[in-house]
Amino acid sequence: MLALAASLLLAGPSHAQEAERAALYGDENIAVALFAEGKPKAGGERMLALRFTPKSEEWHGYWSNPGDAGQGMRLELSLPEGWEMGAPLYPVPQQLTISGLMNHIYEGQYAVLVPIRVPAGADVPRTPPITGRVEYLACTDQICVPQDAVLTARAGGDFARWRAEVAPLLDAQASFAITGQTLRVAIPLPASVALAVPHVFIANERLVDYAKPQTFRRRGDMLVAEIALDDRRQGDGGAVSGILAFGDGAGVRFMAVPGAVPTGGELIAGPAAMAVPPLWTLVLGALLGGLLLNIMPCVFPILSLKALSLARAGESEARARAEGLAYTAGVVLACLALGGVMLALRAAGEQVGWAFQLQEPGVVVALLVLAAAITANFAGLFELPSVSVSMGGERSGAFATGLLAAFVATPCTGPFMAAALGAALLLPTVQALLLFALLGLGLALPFLLLGFVPPLRRMLPKPGPWMERFRRIMAIPMGLTALALLWLTVQLGGRPFGLVALLLVAGVLLALLVVGRLQRKGKLAWPAFGLVAAPFFAFALIALPNLYDGGGSKDSESIHAPQAFSRESLAEARGSGKPVFVWFTADWCVTCKVNESVAIERESVREAFEAAGVVTMVGDWTVRDEAITAFLTEQGAAGVPLYLWYAPGAATPEQLPQVLTPDLLVAQASGNPPPAASAAGSD
Repeated sequence: MLALAASLLLAGPSHAQEAERAALYGDENIAVALFAEGKPKAGGERMLALRFTPKSEEWHGYWSNPGDAGQGMRLELSLPEGWEMGAPLYPVPQQLTISGLMNHIYEGQYAVLVPIRVPAGADVPRTPPITGRVEYLACTDQICVPQDAVLTARAGGDFARWRAEVAPLLDAQASFAITGQTLRVAIPLPASVALAVPHVFIANERLVDYAKPQTFRRRGDMLVAEIALDDRRQGDGGAVSGILAFGDGAGVRFMAVPGAVPTGGELIAGPAAMAVPPLWTLVLGALLGGLLLNIMPCVFPILSLKALSLARAGESEARARAEGLAYTAGVVLACLALGGVMLALRAAGEQVGWAFQLQEPGVVVALLVLAAAITANFAGLFELPSVSVSMGGERSGAFATGLLAAFVATPCTGPFMAAALGAALLLPTVQALLLFALLGLGLALPFLLLGFVPPLRRMLPKPGPWMERFRRIMAIPMGLTALALLWLTVQLGGRPFGLVALLLVAGVLLALLVVGRLQRKGKLAWPAFGLVAAPFFAFALIALPNLYDGGGSKDSESIHAPQAFSRESLAEARGSGKPVFVWFTADWCVTCKVNESVAIERESVREAFEAAGVVTMVGDWTVRDEAITAFLTEQGAAGVPLYLWYAPGAATPEQLPQVLTPDLLVAQASGNPPPAASAAGSD
């Protein structure tokens, strides 16, 4: 098939000879006839109709925008002077997908109406019959044949039925907006209108990706359609028009202008709606996912905080229960807050995902300062008199520990958790927040059980002098956490940015050293902290924004020499006919880095990939990237890691497990993946 642009030429008397020239191809496969409705009236409108009749059911014609392949109708009419032809009016088209290409077609007999405006002073009785010429394409699933015919309008035809089949124009204005790689169209449509299988046929050529699945949400009497843009589009134009098909042959035409498009709403159709599992499975997944976070590598930095609290939990039953509840409240509240902010940002049109907080340099600097302060507290440099994250034993300390634990522990997604978080981006707000709360409950569950189950607490060591030594030992992993955050700060903002952050940390530690000395002398200490630390904070507030360089692009140090992810590069790689392995990672995701170290960056894997001709590609999500966020959302993932395997010729990728092994990747390359790989990857 030829991907030709559909066009419409308005013809006047000067085109009469051209319009009446003999047909070149004929209309053997899809016959066409021109009908005129009634007698023309001066100053009125006369309706013409082109009726297309395939010779058998295997042949089909095309809408004005044929889609990825095909050709729209080209019509020339010989009209009296002053008479004008309007835009053709089409029935609701159908979708036909062949080899990944979507066409907008008509099967069976169909009619295209053509309105003709008659001028007020027209000499109607002397008007000759309307003639013309039409060119179009007739296709089956295997071949396409050009068709044309010389036309002469004749009376008759079933105009009542043909008018009913044409998609009517909405009398309300639609609006559209472009967010990232997505066209969002708000179409005014009463909530009472049933939508069996909705689909939007966009009339603007090469604006959207016709074959990509579309997503639909309702907000009252407004329907919002989200459609992937065509990577090859050459401008978005000033207006978007098309037909909204309801799914049963009915539909409406709309005209959309740039404007506000509501966010959120009830998900009613699209791949995401079909992919959302039952709520009870998501609830269980969120709870188990949070529970498993306690043993995931990305949670290790805050285990020292929990260890000290767990050791103290055996001192008294009332105290253990109070701390268990306080810690749980802190964890659940932090998860709710993070989830709520993420949903709010997405509703406002921002492309953010889970762990968005660690993509913000300011947040990472704040965490760096906090980790350094906790390290100093563990090392005995100073004491927090009331809110202690280590030894104070107050409920406020357990609550603060819970807040910090969830804030630092949740960036990575583990087994069971991925599906729940991906679904949370699609569910109504209340259900989504429920999943975030259950994620927090799962993370806090071990400590909560220790607080309420005495036999578990009796398994812990008795409190004693060893706890002070243990606290000082725990300063080591906390200090390593601070170093990791310093490294991440450099990755996010560049070396000068990281140097200023390090200077800020030095100032805070100096201030805390002064506080500790005053505390040991029994003097008022905390005002001194403000006096010493204030100049460092002031300098950082001025210098950090000016030194931030956006993280810049980083050269991959992978032994696979992967390409940087982009939709264009991915499409080109898939078109090569070779297997494609894409992994999405971030410098702050410990699970990602562990997988890369133990599985991806292995010589055995590199050799297997080279032997199979695997194309490798990496998406670095360390710094916020709207294109990557949108792609993750399309895959039903709210965060990283995400591992995708594209087999040659496969329409959709296979999601690999979030915990990789070298053997699994070698097996994928050899074409013998383990049976459990696909199932694990869907968690």
